Amino acid sequence: MVWKVYMHITSMFFLMMSSLFCAGVFVVKVYSGVASIVEWELMSMNSLSVVFVLIFDWISMLFLSFVMLISSSVMYYSGSYMIEDKNFNRFMYLVLAFVVSMLMMVLSPNLISILLGWDGLGLVSYALVIFYQNEKSANAGMLTVLSNRVGDVAILLGIGMMMNLGSWNFMVWSVYFTDEKWILLKVLIMLAAMTKSAQIPFSAWLPAAMAAPTPVSALVHSSTLVTAGVYLMIRFSPALEGSKVQSVLLIISCLTMFMAGLGANFEYDLKKIIALSTLSQLGVMLSILSLGYPDLSFFHLLSHALFKALLFMCAGVMIHSVNGYQDIRFMGCLVKFMPLTVSYMMISNMALCGFPFLAGFYSKDMILEVAFMSWINFIALILYVMATGLTVSYTMRLVYYSLSGEYNLSSLSSVADDKLMNKSMVVLGVSAISMGSILSWLLFPEPYMICMNMFMKSLVLLISGTGAILGYLFNMMNLVYSLKSLSYYEYVVMFGSMWFMPSLSTKKLSEVSLAGGGLSEKLMDKGWYEYLGGQGLYYVFSEIFKLMNMLQMNNIKVFMKMFILSVVIVMFSVA
Repeated sequence: MVWKVYMHITSMFFLMMSSLFCAGVFVVKVYSGVASIVEWELMSMNSLSVVFVLIFDWISMLFLSFVMLISSSVMYYSGSYMIEDKNFNRFMYLVLAFVVSMLMMVLSPNLISILLGWDGLGLVSYALVIFYQNEKSANAGMLTVLSNRVGDVAILLGIGMMMNLGSWNFMVWSVYFTDEKWILLKVLIMLAAMTKSAQIPFSAWLPAAMAAPTPVSALVHSSTLVTAGVYLMIRFSPALEGSKVQSVLLIISCLTMFMAGLGANFEYDLKKIIALSTLSQLGVMLSILSLGYPDLSFFHLLSHALFKALLFMCAGVMIHSVNGYQDIRFMGCLVKFMPLTVSYMMISNMALCGFPFLAGFYSKDMILEVAFMSWINFIALILYVMATGLTVSYTMRLVYYSLSGEYNLSSLSSVADDKLMNKSMVVLGVSAISMGSILSWLLFPEPYMICMNMFMKSLVLLISGTGAILGYLFNMMNLVYSLKSLSYYEYVVMFGSMWFMPSLSTKKLSEVSLAGGGLSEKLMDKGWYEYLGGQGLYYVFSEIFKLMNMLQMNNIKVFMKMFILSVVIVMFSVA
């Protein structure tokens, strides 16, 4: 029992020290401008060398520092959230295995060694999603792992394509990847990133993966696993400059951003709202990367990881307090009962909306202004504007229903702040306030030149304010017009179910495959295969063997018939 209690503390200290060490190395690397590369040659075949490579540059060190920081907070948080679980130790080991897989992926500039970390992330993620062993978790885990396998296959095909080069170090070769020869490799890497970062049409797995414990959602499905695809694209970004792949990625990511924001406004599950919010922000990261700004994408990736992990941790405390309910309609007026948790939640919510001078403001405001200033088409611009307004709208809806609205709690709920969980949020809370400013100074020593007219400059503020007002007003209408949505039931179902994507990913695929399997069984297994397959061959061979057996028996009638037949054949041949 002593080990069970202290394991989360020792893990937290170890990860915190590792985070500080990586941060120190980052400062050295970013100001010296030097990257260190370690190589081990595993085997060599003719001119082809299979090499295990680790790269220590400012990008990998900074990202690892953030991964370790969030992991340490989640470990300490789990000490209260998961302590009653009989598989507590297994949970801790799985989270540590996830951090090791992430470390492998982040430090690899080589497609083969990236695949080790990439597959490790998928496997450990599956084990964590099915941690609560029930049917819902099993279905969510299977959808998660099968969606991610598509990306794994794409990377394997990419490894096969790069065999011609004699090296799998894409950071060295990426500047030589032209569209004429390497367009397929770029499409495969984009496909891998889309599956891991849950872009359309692979979006269904991210909300489904919320079946995992909340600490897992805070670490895996907000800041690390889902951003692995974005990180791979950032590393691959020199190969994408001027490519046709960029325009495809821009439209897909903008559509994902809009679809997730729209879906979150119709969702009532607290964790799924935050998951859809993560999906929307992943669209923001990939869209600005497709416009040719990987540094801005990386900046938003880091700032988003901090406040989204904090948001998930606050959601976990709330769910824990209200007897395990996740429906926001069963919450309400929590600000009176758990003020500290609600304060942290409001900080992370405001950072998500881009409230001035919080972490999300520095990255999101700059991304939107650079996007408005870039050469983008009108559809992408409209999707950017609408997605930004919808982000503020669903955040205000969440605040209204769970934090400040009417008291809807069960009488059995013992609602109060949890001291250990609140302690674990301190570092992330401070980071969500200050880290945006610090990172903007560290990552961009030379400021971006942004030049636009007054309307475009104030557009972000305008759509954010409009989204906030509409989001709050529409939800106050539910007191008077509670059944109004039934008039537009088809639209509500469509928008609330991510454009039917979960059904298309699960139910429809199952229906088609099961119907095809049933038809195949009727026509083939119990039909033509029976006639032409095993049973048919058995019947034919039986008849042949009967004939052979009869011919080989010492029967005078058979010999006479054979003799007469031979004579007739000889006579016809002579004639």
